[in-house]
Amino acid sequence: MQLAGSKELVSGVIKNNLCIGCGACVSLCPYFKSHNGKTVMMFQCSREKGRCFAHCPKAEVDLDRMSQFIYGKAYGTEPMGNYITVRSSRAGAAAGLKSFQTAGTVSSLMMFALEKGYVDSAVVTARDGVQGRPVIVTDAAKIPGYAATGYAAAPVVSGFNEAVSSGYKKIGIVGTPCQVNAVTQMRTNPMEAEGFSDKSGMVIGLFCTWALDTLSFGKILKAKADIASIKRYDIPPPPADVMKVQSGSGTVDIPLSEIRSAIPESCSYCHDMTAEFADISVGVYEGKDKLNILVTRTKRGEELVQAAVSAGFLEAETLSD
Repeated sequence: MQLAGSKELVSGVIKNNLCIGCGACVSLCPYFKSHNGKTVMMFQCSREKGRCFAHCPKAEVDLDRMSQFIYGKAYGTEPMGNYITVRSSRAGAAAGLKSFQTAGTVSSLMMFALEKGYVDSAVVTARDGVQGRPVIVTDAAKIPGYAATGYAAAPVVSGFNEAVSSGYKKIGIVGTPCQVNAVTQMRTNPMEAEGFSDKSGMVIGLFCTWALDTLSFGKILKAKADIASIKRYDIPPPPADVMKVQSGSGTVDIPLSEIRSAIPESCSYCHDMTAEFADISVGVYEGKDKLNILVTRTKRGEELVQAAVSAGFLEAETLSD
């Protein structure tokens, strides 16, 4: 991997519309900030090599290096990546969830991970209307408050950077594949810093086919719903072909043909839709709206799932090939 600095990040990624706004370069130094879903450089930086470039999932992504770090082998050609077990899953009674986006798998797992000490903090996404922002949670009881899907790209990885700076040592994070790739690159210590240690405790990845540009998505919603009172977004399985937006004034259906106009160009250059480098990957079980697809990829991910099932936080059934 040929490392570079902020100049190359701006010229090669941001100015070429490749930035997805994941936040990997934010909260590392004063130079980069997130604003309305965009990553902006506030000041000039003279460093020839920097973490901003080394962590970016849209710069030079060394898949072999990441695969060697996570799995001990070179990157392969399997469509779903490496995995241990694939299950159907949903929240268990012990999680006590009152509401969730699909089946509550992610919330249940992260609650359990915090409660039992698998992680000492969890980076999740809060939604202010359209805008997403990272939140560091240490109280398991607060996790359900961040369960809803938002669809707009959010700088979640900046929350991971903040958690590291705050001294947390076993950080849980829930993110999309590009956000997971950024965290994985951080974990490999690409800058070869002395005394480095992996601060991740559990990485949960979300299946993703695209995110939405915050400003473009906001313009679409403004004509359709009361943005300030939006409670939930949902895209039902085909043949629905709409996004359902629930706000204080009711629910409106927006054709996906309109929504797709807000997909950033960066999503056109994606090699990973199932978070191949996460400990656990979770997605919607199409056709079964009360279940998730749950993919365990690492030993620590499998151990968390088995423990959560044993404790009644999760219900899961192994799927056959």
